[in-house]
Amino acid sequence: MPQRPNSSIAAFSAEARRTFYEGHRSLALFMLLLVCAAPFAGLYVAGLFGVVVGVVVSAAAYVLTPCLWKWIGG
Repeated sequence: MPQRPNSSIAAFSAEARRTFYEGHRSLALFMLLLVCAAPFAGLYVAGLFGVVVGVVVSAAAYVLTPCLWKWIGG
């Protein structure tokens, strides 16, 4: 008997993110803009350290947005 994946872990899967962003086109465009712009904003504000922080923040936002959207009931 196959086991069902844990729903909290399944929310972080690539397939779940793909499905979410295909259903929410405006959020997908916003995340694309954020992922591209955050490192440059970090470079402008804090130099090389800001680039690293910008990359980490944009990657975390890309992964966590579907979970947060589900949590707030959007």
